[in-house]
Amino acid sequence: MKILTVENLSKVYGKGDTAVKALDGVSFEVERGEFVAIVGPSGSGKSTLLHILGGVDRPSGGRVLIEDTDIYRLDETNLAIFRRRQVGLIYQFYNLIPILNVEENITLPLLLDQKKVDRQFLQELLSILNLTDRINHLPNELSGGEQQRVSIGRALINQPALVLADEPTGNLDSKNSREIVELLKLSNKRYHQTLIVITHDHGIALQADRIITLEDGRIVKDEVVRS
Repeated sequence: MKILTVENLSKVYGKGDTAVKALDGVSFEVERGEFVAIVGPSGSGKSTLLHILGGVDRPSGGRVLIEDTDIYRLDETNLAIFRRRQVGLIYQFYNLIPILNVEENITLPLLLDQKKVDRQFLQELLSILNLTDRINHLPNELSGGEQQRVSIGRALINQPALVLADEPTGNLDSKNSREIVELLKLSNKRYHQTLIVITHDHGIALQADRIITLEDGRIVKDEVVRS
């Protein structure tokens, strides 16, 4: 069952002679529960694509359908609500709120939605992320790997349809990178999360079910690694 459909997506920055085409006619589909890696050289359009899939940056043309919702036909308020409920975003630089502790950072999407926290699921997440004894710590009291685990928890707490990760191991050493990738794979399998990861790391990409390669804003290869 398809969870994501991307149709003829384009993104142009600037106008006239200074216009830069970041995406040029990108189309693909993702099945529910797939783990997809998107790779390509710097400037290929990977992060632009991820931000558009996540409802963060509007395309110049084309459509993005998540669970049959054409997200860019939503107004800004409803797009923000949809993004918060249906998309989990994990960034390279964590983007944690410095004055909130671990538990507060993880549960922030629920609080913004005025939803009650499922304490059982929260405790399960904290245990999986190995953060149970760190729930009262602020971000500046955590290691880089711990901060990235908090950002993963925040992305998963709403049990979204789609989890998007932009270079999630870019700031981490090899040990922490392996742990983060294992956590993402675990969320993909245990919670049946559909996972799309932007990465420069070929080793991470080879652990995905499928690898999409971008160059100059276009898909040049789309290959199944494992079925």
